[in-house]
Amino acid sequence: MSRDEIYVSLDIGTSSVRVMVGEMNGRQLHVIGVGEAVSDGIKKGAIVDIDETVYAIESAVTQAERTAGLTIEKAIVGVNGNHIQLQPCHGVVAVSDPNREIGADDIERVLDAAQVLSIPPEREVVDVVPSQFIVDGLDEITDPRGMIGVRLEMEGMIITASKTVLHNLLRCVEKAGLEVADICLQPLAAGSVAISKDERSLGVALVDIGGGSTTVSVFEQGRLQAVSVLPIGGDHITNDISVGLRTSTEDAEQAKIDYGHAFIDEASDDVTFSLVTIGNGVEEAYSQYEMAHIIEPRLEEVFEMVEAEIAKLGYYDLPGGYALTGGTVMLPGILELARDVLNQGVRIAIPDHIGVREPKYTNGIGLIEFAQRNVKIQGKEVGAAVAPLEDEHGPTTVEKRAVKQETVNQDDSDRPGIKKRVKNVFRVFFE
Repeated sequence: MSRDEIYVSLDIGTSSVRVMVGEMNGRQLHVIGVGEAVSDGIKKGAIVDIDETVYAIESAVTQAERTAGLTIEKAIVGVNGNHIQLQPCHGVVAVSDPNREIGADDIERVLDAAQVLSIPPEREVVDVVPSQFIVDGLDEITDPRGMIGVRLEMEGMIITASKTVLHNLLRCVEKAGLEVADICLQPLAAGSVAISKDERSLGVALVDIGGGSTTVSVFEQGRLQAVSVLPIGGDHITNDISVGLRTSTEDAEQAKIDYGHAFIDEASDDVTFSLVTIGNGVEEAYSQYEMAHIIEPRLEEVFEMVEAEIAKLGYYDLPGGYALTGGTVMLPGILELARDVLNQGVRIAIPDHIGVREPKYTNGIGLIEFAQRNVKIQGKEVGAAVAPLEDEHGPTTVEKRAVKQETVNQDDSDRPGIKKRVKNVFRVFFE
């Protein structure tokens, strides 16, 4: 097993942080480690407590290391939020090789040329995603390496983010003792595994319902067209249950997972459970049917907001319908409710990988597969993301992270393999 073919994704969500370790064998991904930890440092998709976020990252990384049997050193970090902006870009360069063979240097130069545009000083370029390359007028090329030509063009999309938000996110990753191998837009990465090629061409909406927010992404003409984040998610359902049944948030969350149902018409009155009431400590009995009367109205509101947001973005007819993903869509009955509210084709996108066949892992898998493909096309070296676990006489993972933490503020040029844009982010803030 080559460690250079092992990638680690870091999905920092509102309710939980997930770390996934995957080995790429050609185009096939094999998940060899997963870690998950509850996150208390993020509200509505934004970091509000760095220490809590760092602790959650460390806990999730430790779990993933135990299941994979490897020490994690680098991670592909997903970014999301309403601070993200998409902008079309275009770059043109002359092929530099005397034999006119297009190489990785030419691709790097055309990507740099595409970034020569006016960007506000408070924003930072996160990524440049090619939609097609054009070689001497021949378009729709996905990978021009090895081709012969004189003129190389690239049409794509430039992704920018708020420097402050991006800095805080990367700061948490650094303080957790990890290096940033790559930065990817989460909706774009999730769409690469949750949305088919035909759906992207026809037009489809990917709806990621997380804990504290819902991300709406519209794909059309083969590419991501728009992204919007709504400040509502599964945590709001938990809060409704807590208030409605007068119980603690922890008990409400567990009851939602064990007995929740999103569609009143299919909920059972025979499935019952007990919850301790806040204040008097007395257990009260409830049924799944009663809980569905709390869950359905909130989820109906979510889908109505999604429909309104897509119309606001300028899309009224999406032949591909809707694809649902995220942890909250694991609730029974949510598919039937979505079809009833949206009146369009709706399906749940579930990753087809052993051990992670749940919608909540879509982002983690997408980050690995999308980054690996980008690295290959752009000819960049990410380097090994993992190392063998130390034996019982060697330093522990925690001890090694403590040593790495002392060098967090060092110049990023000392760290081979980190992308230039990551260096630029930290240079802006620490000069």
